Amino acid sequence: MHAIPSLIPCICCGALVPDIEGPSFRYPESGSPGCWVIYNEILAREYQDFGYAAVHQLSVDTAASPYAVQHPGRRTPQTIQSVNVHLISLCLVLERGCDAARATQIMDRAVRRFKGQFAWLEPPASRGALTVLDVVRAGDAEEHQRQVRRWAESAWEAWSFHHATIHAWVGRLEKEQR
Repeated sequence: MHAIPSLIPCICCGALVPDIEGPSFRYPESGSPGCWVIYNEILAREYQDFGYAAVHQLSVDTAASPYAVQHPGRRTPQTIQSVNVHLISLCLVLERGCDAARATQIMDRAVRRFKGQFAWLEPPASRGALTVLDVVRAGDAEEHQRQVRRWAESAWEAWSFHHATIHAWVGRLEKEQR
């Protein structure tokens, strides 16, 4: 008989996740191993079923690299860039109506254009009311898509005191595109 692990709050997003040993994302302090396992379950669904894949970019921006905006990790050049770039993508998708493919192109351009210029954005105390738990519990692809969207909106809203900074980055990218 296997023991059921107790639950602990993820060190970043606060979701009650299994207290397990194991890997988390490669950056320091970027989430608990139990949260990483749940996030990987979400990714597996999105890679295996086209109905789930439609919101994959939002899932990535909300949780990965290093669990981006909900799991920013410790202040390092990599995490600074990651959080800024993924917040840019959330802004593009949620506020500007960009599709995921276009947002990814702009993210790539932002990395090339602003590498080394991004600023550390102090993470909010609460990274959003919704977490990986809200997404992994979705019963079907349609509910999954709704929950990922709500999760992304929740995470984006949590960073609202940095929206002016992100809007400035997006504005510079748009101006240079013209």
